[in-house]
Amino acid sequence: MSFARPWMLLLLVLPVLLLVWELQRTGHRLVLPFDWARARSGRFLGRVVTALNLTVPLLLAVAILLVAGPQRITVSAESRVLTNVVICLDVSGSMGTPFGDGKRSDKAMEAITEFTTYRKGDAFGLTVFGTEVLHWVPVTKDLAAIRSAAPFLRPEKMPSYLGGTRIANALRQVQKALIARPQGDRMIVLISDGQSYDLNGGVAGKIGAELAQENITLFYIHVAEGSPQDEVHTIASMTGGQAFAAGDPAALHEVFQKIDAMKPARFEPISAEPADFFWPFALSGLGLLGVQMLSVLGLRYTPW
Repeated sequence: MSFARPWMLLLLVLPVLLLVWELQRTGHRLVLPFDWARARSGRFLGRVVTALNLTVPLLLAVAILLVAGPQRITVSAESRVLTNVVICLDVSGSMGTPFGDGKRSDKAMEAITEFTTYRKGDAFGLTVFGTEVLHWVPVTKDLAAIRSAAPFLRPEKMPSYLGGTRIANALRQVQKALIARPQGDRMIVLISDGQSYDLNGGVAGKIGAELAQENITLFYIHVAEGSPQDEVHTIASMTGGQAFAAGDPAALHEVFQKIDAMKPARFEPISAEPADFFWPFALSGLGLLGVQMLSVLGLRYTPW
């Protein structure tokens, strides 16, 4: 707790002096005819009256504390923690295979576009890969380029050097792009329908360890019948992600919904501000005032 006007606390010396005076004063002695008679001392009643008289300096102390402006720190707002998401899309020839009422590549782009609407406030990038890698859209919050990319990313329009499937190569290139983003969480959503030979020989474990070290989470979506290869399961689990199989367009959309639920938006406080903290002092003051008002009905020293 703090005070808006801490210099006002110096005035607390006044109620302290009044307390000391009240405890030490004896008043004016007056000789009465029955002073030598035997009578009760009245010490208990005297202590009660003294205690009630102490409410006045205590009320003054409460008033000074209120004028000093008691405050406590409160969190005023929260900000969404940015997540940098790179969509890594396989554009090899097999992605032109019929998939529902379209092709795998077309349905993948539809699901990607829908996924970006779930994550407002996050930054997205789009990387396409085959044998080589092409960063189609850098990581950005401006998602217009990603949503307009579908007609240009059909496998039949891709150059020949993007005809194969090298997942390990694609992950390493995307890792470099995400490391260059110093702020926010990092996530890769990789979509493919093939088996990648460059993940064999312990490469998957190495890539998984590297991604985990850089706090990059991998989610893999296999848009074909059957299950993803074991190596992508290994990488995804090492990074805290998961590998999914989506055998039809409906399952593909459900997978993206699961990914969004597994990596919900995080929020953190962006500012802490002092707020008035009057109520404990005001409540104490009201209590003391009530006791003081009751005491003046009869519990007081005689005027002399």
